Amino acid sequence: MLRVAIGLGVAQTIAWACTYYLPAVIAVAVAESHGVSRTLVVAAFSAALLVAGLCSPRVGRVIEAHGGRNLLALSALVIGLGLALLGLLPGLWGWAIGWLVLGLGMAMGLYEAAFATLGRLFGQQARRGITTITLFAGFASTIGFPVGAALLPLLGWRGLCLAYAAVHVLVVLPIYWFTVPPGVPAAATAAARPRPDAAALAWARRAFLLLAAFFILRSIISAVFGVHLIALLEALGLGIAVAVGIAAAVGAAQVGGRLLEFTLGASTHPLKVARLGALLLPAGVLALLLAGPVAALPFALAYGASNGILTISRGTVPLALFGAEGYAVLMGRMAMPVLVAQALAPTLATPLVEGLPAMAVFGMAGLMALAALGCLMLVAPRPVS
Repeated sequence: MLRVAIGLGVAQTIAWACTYYLPAVIAVAVAESHGVSRTLVVAAFSAALLVAGLCSPRVGRVIEAHGGRNLLALSALVIGLGLALLGLLPGLWGWAIGWLVLGLGMAMGLYEAAFATLGRLFGQQARRGITTITLFAGFASTIGFPVGAALLPLLGWRGLCLAYAAVHVLVVLPIYWFTVPPGVPAAATAAARPRPDAAALAWARRAFLLLAAFFILRSIISAVFGVHLIALLEALGLGIAVAVGIAAAVGAAQVGGRLLEFTLGASTHPLKVARLGALLLPAGVLALLLAGPVAALPFALAYGASNGILTISRGTVPLALFGAEGYAVLMGRMAMPVLVAQALAPTLATPLVEGLPAMAVFGMAGLMALAALGCLMLVAPRPVS
């Protein structure tokens, strides 16, 4: 499994750097090139997230039925096509079409698809592999931002998109094809499993809804902070250099949280680890509210570590609770509302960020984090049949 997880981790690092983190590198240049506002440029990325969310359930069903190797390999081609369209098509409409294609590729080839593929192949043993993938992909922004910034003056934004397209076809596609096994061994046990009774079905429905609510609430917070965190820190009275430095610490803390899960969490049930990760954010917000701007760095570290742990929990908690059978379908169903929330939240939250004091926004985020933690605390372990 380690070879598969490392291969997926490398491929995910490239895929995230070339898709999710691409607008942060080229949005300003694209806006200047087309003579439009940055808001319109980023709106195409939000549309891509909507497409990804809408396509995720179907992607999960395909992985459940056929395994993930072919779909992941196809995702490299689709992402490559979307990037090529960004680089070749003229005007804002060409930019929009490219991102709609990328939305399909992101549904087929980012975390949920990779997690589902591992779960389909290795069942409950996939937990360590899921953590390994996120440890690699946690460096996607760390690598993607400086590499993109260095290549942008040399290639231009269109040339950069074409180069990334080539990387997907020449590097990512072979990684998927030669490291992911073609079979789906977990299917052999499906027929032998007894049909769940009414109590088990009721538990599964309740647990799924609570988990979905938890991840939706946390994705809203992450999406808003991802766009507005530096501005909010500046509104606390911090200088721009300090605000950027504190925001950058979030990424390092995310890797730290994942390392913590990898080392200390291996012998602990994923649900308990997720609860610890969920607790960190409201604790960080409380410190910020009590101590003021001086606690901005501890808040950022707590928020980053929380995100790092919960990125892993998105894959490990459903697997631990519901098992390997149907796991890929479940991941697809859960990804849809999460991605839709990520697409809409930053825009919808902008009036609040601009109209309310920064501390009030942080306080609202803390309350949402507490509500999310409450949902997670209500999730009961699978009943013994």
